[in-house]
Amino acid sequence: MVRRPVAWVVAVVLFAEALGVAALNWFLGVVVDRQDMSLAGLDPDTMSLSSKIGGVLFGLYFALCGLVALLVAVRNRPPAGFGRVLLISAAVVHALLGAFAWGLVGWPAFTFMVVVLALIVLLLMTYDRPAEPAGTAPPAQAPGPEGDDGAGTPVTPPPAPTTP
Repeated sequence: MVRRPVAWVVAVVLFAEALGVAALNWFLGVVVDRQDMSLAGLDPDTMSLSSKIGGVLFGLYFALCGLVALLVAVRNRPPAGFGRVLLISAAVVHALLGAFAWGLVGWPAFTFMVVVLALIVLLLMTYDRPAEPAGTAPPAQAPGPEGDDGAGTPVTPPPAPTTP
C-alpha cells in the first residue's frame, strides 16, 4: 500500500532537512562571526554561538522526527506515544515555517514546507486505523446489555419528545 513508501519519503526528507537546517544556521553563525556584526547592541560572539547552537538543536529535532518516521517505515506500525506527538509537532512547525516562508522568502520555500507538512500528515493519517485484509469483514458484535445491536444503535427507537 502507500503507508511504507510515505514513511520512507518522510524519513529521507526530514533527515535532509535536519542536515540543511543545521548547515544553514552554522553558516549564518560563521558569517556573523567573521563580519563582526551587531544587532541592537548584542555581542557578535553571543549571536554567532546562539545561531550555531540553535541550528544544531533544530537539526537534532528534525533528525529525531526522521528517526521516528524511519522506525514507522521499518516496523510498518503506526507511531505511538512520544513518536506520534513528535510527528504532530513537526507538522505544526512546518505549517508555521511555511507561513513565515511565504512572507519572508517566497513561494518556493512555502511550497516545500507545505509539501513536507502534507507528507507528515499523510504519514499520520495512513496509520490512523489498522488495516484489514482484503475480503474480510469486521467481526460481528454480540448485542449489548441495553438492548442495542452491538453497533451502538438501539433496536427500538427512543420515545418521542413531549412538549410541556
